[in-house]
Order: sequence, then structure tokens, then C-alpha cells
Amino acid sequence: MPETVLVPLDGSPLSERALRYAIEKFSKAVITTIHVINPADSLIDVEMGGLPAASNWYDRAQERADGIHTSATEFAADHDLDLDTVTEVGRPARAILEYADEHDVDQIVMGSHGRSDIERAILGSVAETVTRRARVPVTIIR
Repeated sequence: MPETVLVPLDGSPLSERALRYAIEKFSKAVITTIHVINPADSLIDVEMGGLPAASNWYDRAQERADGIHTSATEFAADHDLDLDTVTEVGRPARAILEYADEHDVDQIVMGSHGRSDIERAILGSVAETVTRRARVPVTIIR
């Protein structure tokens, strides 16, 4: 059994399912959730709303991260577990892999995707990259 489990959360139903799975299967492990704020998302804000909309993208992204972690923490508390939560800034796959390496994570549990099919085709799959490059076992939840 792993002692430390990392669960990347992006707010999607599959990432929530991954957290549920991790809590059920690895209840004795230290579970950490990670949400990665991707600076590339600010480009979408510029395209959709111009520079004024992009000027506070980070504040909105941080609020979203806080909400995701709060929901996860409450869910874990309902199962008598404490979670560690982390928010990183960067490219999601890279940030997840770096965190796992730097903190001696034993297992990663994540949803198979959080984006639409079109976004995944254009941007690539974070889960795919993590699975290929991780130095620890990765469980993909579908």
C-alpha cells in the first residue's frame, strides 16, 4: 500500500471521482490534492474579454483553486480523513510530476481527462503525459 497519494484536481467530475477512489482505496495513506493554475489560461481570457478580463485572471484562478480544495477537504472530512492541499502555477502535467518527485509521492490517482475532446486534441492530455512520465504508479479513473 502506498504511504503518500497525490490526487490532481481540476474541478471536473472525473477528478472528483479520482478523489473518491483514492479515499476509498488508500484511506491509510497521506492524501494530497493538487490544483495547477495554468498561465496559458490567461490567453483564453484575452481572446474572450480583452486585456481588462485577463488582468485579474490569476485572482479568479486562485479563487477557483480555493473552491476546489474546500470541496475536496469537506468531502474527505465526511469520511473522517484530513487532506493536504496544494496549489501550483505552471503547466499542469509538469507541475504534477515535479510535485510527485519532490515530495516522494508513492501513487498518483487522477481522472482520465478534464477537458472537452477538442481541447484535449489540441492541447494534449495531462493524464496521458503524467502516465507516460511518472516514476510512480498512476491510476487513471474513467
